[in-house]
Amino acid sequence: MIKIQSKNILITAAVIGAMTTSTVQAANWLMIQGTEPSGAAERAKVWGFVQAQYQKNTSDENTTDPTGGYIPPKLIGPNLTSQQQFNVNRARIGVRGTGMPLDSNINYFLLTEFGNNGITAGNNGSGHVTDASITLNEIPGARIRVGLFKTPGAEEGLQAIHVFDYINFSAVTNQMLLERYPNQTYTGNIAPVTLPSPTPLNGFDKSVGAFRDTGVQVFDTFKMSDWEHSYAVMIGNGNGLNFGDNDNNKDTYLYWSSELVFSGEGARREGMKMFAWTQNGKRRLDNTNDSTHNPTKFDRDRSGIGFKYLKKPFRVSAEYMKGDGMIFVGPDKPSMWINDSAGAVAQGVGDGANGKANGYYLEGGWYIPGSKWEIDLRYDVYNRLTDDAAFAAGPNIGKSFEMQFKNITLGAQYHINKKTRINMEVTDMSAEAVDFGPPSASNPNNNLDGLDKVYAVQITHIF
Repeated sequence: MIKIQSKNILITAAVIGAMTTSTVQAANWLMIQGTEPSGAAERAKVWGFVQAQYQKNTSDENTTDPTGGYIPPKLIGPNLTSQQQFNVNRARIGVRGTGMPLDSNINYFLLTEFGNNGITAGNNGSGHVTDASITLNEIPGARIRVGLFKTPGAEEGLQAIHVFDYINFSAVTNQMLLERYPNQTYTGNIAPVTLPSPTPLNGFDKSVGAFRDTGVQVFDTFKMSDWEHSYAVMIGNGNGLNFGDNDNNKDTYLYWSSELVFSGEGARREGMKMFAWTQNGKRRLDNTNDSTHNPTKFDRDRSGIGFKYLKKPFRVSAEYMKGDGMIFVGPDKPSMWINDSAGAVAQGVGDGANGKANGYYLEGGWYIPGSKWEIDLRYDVYNRLTDDAAFAAGPNIGKSFEMQFKNITLGAQYHINKKTRINMEVTDMSAEAVDFGPPSASNPNNNLDGLDKVYAVQITHIF
């Protein structure tokens, strides 16, 4: 229902947006990332940020699995080789500006990544381009952005990461929206490991999609009294950070937001925003464990609806999202099957390629008056493979691999100044295969048993 309704709303919004002539340059993510202030932007402004962190995962190993006691949720990414590590997780530098004085109606945005994260941990390596776009602001109500940039969608993905209020994403954003792209040929699952890990647990060759795509987007923002309405319609390759198209299919993206603006400008502008979005595309995946290279096309659909309220000293936001097809079931499972043995594949049990999922988060913040401190609290739930087939025979007959993940994150931020802040947080993790009950010798809950807390500290500096 959400996908159908949001498509109708967004298409109507796009038509209204194209007809309006009253646009503003105040803050929303479409405008901040895709445009420059008219008549005030520099020709070339160098900018960037660095994030350095320490994380520790206190989960216990599974002592009953002879192949190893650790699975990805119990290790620190992106390397997945340890339960604690220091890391420069992001180091980005870029340049943005306009073509002034030749033409101030054209602006550009270029950004590169040198940190250690899901973008650089794959075959792409460090120094990878994450954004490279040009925006033409020639048509009132219909700005045109072309190149590689963030796709219009969920708030956790669309917003600038250097002002994100948490260190780690919610489970639904991390697993369902932060896309991992299929390998060129079939790659089998990786078993749980011992520590120190003899085998990398990430079986994907490519980097994460980083909520980005290469394509063309028509978008704009217009103002009606104290309300600001924004729309975006985008067509992209559906191939993440790669410039080219790998399957001759295109993804479509639709987005709409309406915000009651209270005061201020920029990333911390105060207001109440409501938004809806949808994304639709196809992926090619070779997930058959045989000697042939015969990839199959699978649908990948995502949609969501949410709101965000910010009026100091309080902040509240929530978002519900759902996905159909190409459901990620772990970095150690590039085949998109939880169990990629022939029997499980034939029955469709643990099938992420055709699976469905949904989830949500509810979070809030309190900016302590008269101080530089902020307290944050988030609760998130992710339901994975909600339509998964049940075992047709054997000891697990009638059971499926539907999984539920629940996290509670308590955090604090200390704002040293406008450019530098420290995040501190602890996340209490839990997960279970809902059909299987308590752990037993042949139970998927066995590996999840012992999942515990993640402690994290991160400093962010913007330049």
